[in-house]
Amino acid sequence: MRLQPLLLASALGLVATPAIAGDGAVEARLDARGINYEIDEDGDYKILISYKDENRTQLVFVSGATETIKGFVVREVFSAAGKVKADGVHGKAMALLEDSRTNKLGAWEVAGDVLYYVIKLPDSVDATQLEGAIEIAAEIADNKEIELSGKKDEL
Repeated sequence: MRLQPLLLASALGLVATPAIAGDGAVEARLDARGINYEIDEDGDYKILISYKDENRTQLVFVSGATETIKGFVVREVFSAAGKVKADGVHGKAMALLEDSRTNKLGAWEVAGDVLYYVIKLPDSVDATQLEGAIEIAAEIADNKEIELSGKKDEL
């Protein structure tokens, strides 16, 4: 029975378990900072960051769900930076890993055919810290999008 080790690991808190945010904690923090958002079909908070000087925008998401692992309640802030196939991300994997090492908050991840910059935070961060994470994710992802795709502004 393969299910027993997973159940045991889950019971011991070794496996991250998702929890949907229903307490308005994200809304309260975003509202406190005057950040406009929409809630997407997955329940994530979709935020459009505008770089007026560069005539660019960047979408950033704050996860509508948290995950708990070993007593840590974690929420993700993430932003797409490229398309794996179209932007040749496979050939840049080592450079992305090296970049992740130099960034103090967050790392590169791939989901499906999309490269994301993801920051995993304790859900206890305050409104100012959450805003900072949103700004960091947007800036790093947008800069990488420029590097990968030239002047395209699709993400």
